[in-house]
Amino acid sequence: MKKVITLCVGIVLTVSAVFAQTDKSKTATQGKQQSTTKPATTQTKPKAEAEVERKLSPTAEHAWRKYNLASSWNDLELAKDALYDLIIEFPNNDSLIFALGMYYYDNQKYASSALVGQALLGREPKNPQILEMVALSYEGLNILDRALQNYESLYLVTNSVHTLYKMAILQYQLKKYPESLTNIDILLANPEVDTNKLIFQDAQKKEKEYVMRVAILNLKGMVYKDQGDKVNAKKYFDESLKISPDFVFAKQNSESLK
Repeated sequence: MKKVITLCVGIVLTVSAVFAQTDKSKTATQGKQQSTTKPATTQTKPKAEAEVERKLSPTAEHAWRKYNLASSWNDLELAKDALYDLIIEFPNNDSLIFALGMYYYDNQKYASSALVGQALLGREPKNPQILEMVALSYEGLNILDRALQNYESLYLVTNSVHTLYKMAILQYQLKKYPESLTNIDILLANPEVDTNKLIFQDAQKKEKEYVMRVAILNLKGMVYKDQGDKVNAKKYFDESLKISPDFVFAKQNSESLK
């Protein structure tokens, strides 16, 4: 339920930001697309919202009011319908379409979120938020090769260690072991992996933060284990445990070699 409510708030703020830029005219909105970068960060003051609503067409104003009301009552299906009405009114506004894609993703309708994202990438091929949504959607569909392609595109834009880590995992799952090891070594040479953290469950099934290096060393051991190299596999599982002795996955992997 918390996830549902958070989605409502995020999309409401996105749509608020969209309409905050329609104060000149609907035509102006269609002519200049709003960036999808952090679409939920701009909030419109009530007075500005009232001014905007007066300048919308009756159809758009109805959809906007319907959207607000449905969202306030946590009726996401009706809010989605209103969002479609708004997209019809403002077909060139990428923020509205991105909000729809996030609705589908957060409700595990991955095929739809992937399709929405692909349509947006035709307009903004280097938008990191869209690339990530599409990559995650293909992961949800277990179409790992397509997920990897989008993570690779995302990495070229962001140079993020988290994205490269995701790439290395997918390459491991796809049995692309040389590529996975190459990216793992790039990660291990980056000092950011000693400060950036990931969340895993500990032995008590409680969430705990671990520095990325712990997980990356464990992944390297898994790559060697899958290739039948138990010596190197144990070496990297032990290196992972040396940093965090309670890292369950490295411990289990090490024990499985016996």
